[in-house]
Amino acid sequence: MMGQKRYAGFGLRRGACVLALGLMACVFSAQASTFAVLQQPALSTAKAQRAALLGLTRAGERLVAVGERGIVLLSDDAGVNWRQASVPVSVSLTAVQFVDAEQGWAVGHLGVVLHTEDGGETWHKQLDGERAAALAVQAAERDADQPGGAGNLVQARHMLDDGPDKPFLDLYFSDRLHGYVVGAYNQIYRTDDGGRSWQPWMQHVDNPQGLNLYGIRVSGNDLLLVGERGLLLRSTDAGHSFQALKSPYEGSFFGLLGTHGGALIAYGLRGNAWWSDDRGGSWRRLDTGIESTLSSAIELRDGSLLLASQGGELLFSHDEGRSFDKRQSRSGGTVAAVQQAADGSLASVGLSGVAADQDPRASGKP
Repeated sequence: MMGQKRYAGFGLRRGACVLALGLMACVFSAQASTFAVLQQPALSTAKAQRAALLGLTRAGERLVAVGERGIVLLSDDAGVNWRQASVPVSVSLTAVQFVDAEQGWAVGHLGVVLHTEDGGETWHKQLDGERAAALAVQAAERDADQPGGAGNLVQARHMLDDGPDKPFLDLYFSDRLHGYVVGAYNQIYRTDDGGRSWQPWMQHVDNPQGLNLYGIRVSGNDLLLVGERGLLLRSTDAGHSFQALKSPYEGSFFGLLGTHGGALIAYGLRGNAWWSDDRGGSWRRLDTGIESTLSSAIELRDGSLLLASQGGELLFSHDEGRSFDKRQSRSGGTVAAVQQAADGSLASVGLSGVAADQDPRASGKP
């Protein structure tokens, strides 16, 4: 399916709006046709805090946000003040994760994977769409004599011919060495050496239609993927293979939360969220009470759950999702990602940039 472009130019192209974790983010593309943005460092700008931002995480006590044009922002005071980091590309970044206070990765458009070893101060490129496509062809050529190998080789060559226009949309690293990046058209790559090398992993995933992969998360000993058209996949063998689960829903899932208690919440379009307490074997619908697309979910330090929507709604649950207390983000705008800061307060990012939502309930205070 890699060569059959269901959405022409899904990724970065002239005049396009691209889907990134359920949030429609319009991105510039005057130079995209030549992919020069893969070599152009992100422009330092005083307006970076108001740029469209799509990802937010913790690096120790630091907050790290990523977004359009390669912007990476750092805050060491719970989101009150931010400064821009040095980034070697100027493509939109969609997601970010740190495994500790120093080591982190970010992914984005044109198949970019970035790595930092200094808490996000500086970044270097580990992978882009050109290299990813070449790796896919090499792997397909090596396995061409295996069942289905000829078709896989055709798809890989289509991917190479298309150019590096396909975005990565999420990532998961278990430690400094082992991780995955996922994205459009069933793209999934695995590393076992911290990103120094990558292996195409598409043939390990039960996704024959080549549906977009929007999220990857761990829950207990399972690794799970979610995607478009209700796609749910689970690996019970440390990521060696992913099998499709029966889905309760035909719309897209944009993310997944695994709670410390072992439950799963898959969330997506029009306020849809689904709960499983048997590792994805069965699901029940959560009554979120909203119709906005859900864009982010976290478990807070007191064990309560928080779901955020691109409409700016914050949904708190203190009873494992049985009921929700709806509030509006103080930013007043879209929410693409939300994170609890080291002091217990909440920070969020969206199309209008960064915002801090001081919420005593998030820190467990009365």
